[in-house]
Amino acid sequence: MEAVQQGQCGLCGHFGEAHAQSDVLVSIHTSKQANVVMIDECGHPRLSGLHLKVTPISGCDGFVPAAAA
Repeated sequence: MEAVQQGQCGLCGHFGEAHAQSDVLVSIHTSKQANVVMIDECGHPRLSGLHLKVTPISGCDGFVPAAAA
């Protein structure tokens, strides 16, 4: 497990957007810890067509804070 910081995908509202209420994503949002081998899809509207797969510690300029769990 590794710490996930503001600005990184694990705390972004677009990370795993298709299943935002999953236990794993809620756990990442509350504990700010994630397994760095986890990969999920980025749902950012400008990037969704690319079907990007990112880790919780990835990041980009399109970061939007996830809703509080």
